[in-house]
Amino acid sequence: MSIISVVNLSKSFGKKNVLKGVNFEVEEGQSLVILGGSGSGKSVLLRCVMGLLHPDSGYIRVNGNIIGNLNKKQLYEANKSIGMCFQMAALFDSMTVEENVGFALMRHTNMTIKERALRVEECLNMVGLRDTQKLRPSELSGGMKRRVGFARAIALKPKILLFDEPTTGLDPVMTDVINRIILNLKHQLGVTSVTITHDLKSAFTIADTIALLFQGRCLAIQKPNEFKSNPNEIIQQFLRGDADGPFLGDDPPLPSVWNKH
Repeated sequence: MSIISVVNLSKSFGKKNVLKGVNFEVEEGQSLVILGGSGSGKSVLLRCVMGLLHPDSGYIRVNGNIIGNLNKKQLYEANKSIGMCFQMAALFDSMTVEENVGFALMRHTNMTIKERALRVEECLNMVGLRDTQKLRPSELSGGMKRRVGFARAIALKPKILLFDEPTTGLDPVMTDVINRIILNLKHQLGVTSVTITHDLKSAFTIADTIALLFQGRCLAIQKPNEFKSNPNEIIQQFLRGDADGPFLGDDPPLPSVWNKH
């Protein structure tokens, strides 16, 4: 059963058409990874799923709700079932780790202080950050901040997790740690996830299905092995990471060889 359905979704900003009739579905418990170049509309798509942006045409159905039809209060309630993991964690600098992770619990539940503390501890343990409650964001590494962001996202036990570039700026070892945590959260919590990333290794590690956005359209959505063997020239250029080919579109041509001499 599809828990997320995106149907003919289009979104423009002025004369710039960012999304042009995007279609895909995500089955319950599955992990979809969306690839694409910078400016391809990946982040805009996530913001439409959250209801932070309204599409110009088409619609998104999440948990049976058409997002664009919800009023402010209904959207507020619907988004409790969605955990958003921001690119740079977006932690509150003035709060401790415990306060950051427990923020949604304080706002959206009637938990006692002790109950919140136990839930925060449980969430931090799930992302490998035991005994970090009293630290502040300034005391954390980049990878630790991301994991605190994950802990905050799962605090309300969401059905869906959205990851916005979860490994950007991290070293290869920490990238692998983040990938393993994403997989562990999927298996432990049974959540459905949508991840946008440029990192091909991460994509093929965590995805059940991979999509590629190109010039505002979903060029392909396939299982990882099928995606890897797709003969489409644009997909193969993206997988190779090669400057030569149609992926750059109308960008100025690059020299085929850089010669300093």
